[in-house]
Amino acid sequence: MASERKIVAENLRRVLLREFLMHETKRAGFGGLDIQRTPMGTRVTLIAERPGLVIGRKGGAIKALTEAVARDFSFDNPQIEVQEVDHPALNAQIMSEKLANALERGWHFRRAGHSTLRRVMESGAKGCLIVVAGKLTGQRHRTVKFKAGHIKYCGEPRNQWMRRGFAIARLKPGVIGVTVEIMDPVARLPDEIQVKTPSVATPPPPPPDTAPEEEPAEPVPKGKVAVRKLKKEIQKLRQIGADAGVALPEKEAEEGPPEDPEEES
Repeated sequence: MASERKIVAENLRRVLLREFLMHETKRAGFGGLDIQRTPMGTRVTLIAERPGLVIGRKGGAIKALTEAVARDFSFDNPQIEVQEVDHPALNAQIMSEKLANALERGWHFRRAGHSTLRRVMESGAKGCLIVVAGKLTGQRHRTVKFKAGHIKYCGEPRNQWMRRGFAIARLKPGVIGVTVEIMDPVARLPDEIQVKTPSVATPPPPPPDTAPEEEPAEPVPKGKVAVRKLKKEIQKLRQIGADAGVALPEKEAEEGPPEDPEEES
């Protein structure tokens, strides 16, 4: 139980720190927060639309903010870093704050919702969902949704690619909650299949050590082949006779057997 209480206390402290920084940097366009514990202390990365307002003149504002974090939230050696948002229209927290400010300035909720939705989709988002809930037109609570593009409501794709922001607009009839969810432009959904184009296979080059092909020899007439074979046989018989002491007549050996009359013709 002690470890569970420690985890709950740590998460509660992080939530309170987020709300504190969101309130203190509201004019600068609070866009998100990242807290990392390092051996040197606690690194707090603050994402803002206008970092200059967070840093202040000669760094005075960020120094006061660092002292307040160390004093009120008991973080060890906090170090606050400020990063500028690359695309404010794709940051769900910034867009929810802008929509809440528009409602507080008197914009009609439909006009403000459609304007915010159009701006988000023109920035390249794959999908956007805006939920405005509260006393919009009367004394009864209403919930109005504005959506466009592809939206995931559950599962791993939602946890991985959907960015969520929440803000509150304080009006005379009561408070209005504004929720903005944006799907990342680079989101790759499980049902998207990319077909690769087949590459043209080139024949491999011949090995360098191959011998050149020999040209086919001209065909030899059948009669000449038979005569050559007979002469070779006669030479073999003469050699055998010489080894055995029997001499073969020279005339018969030279003439050989008579040629076939069919071959002559």
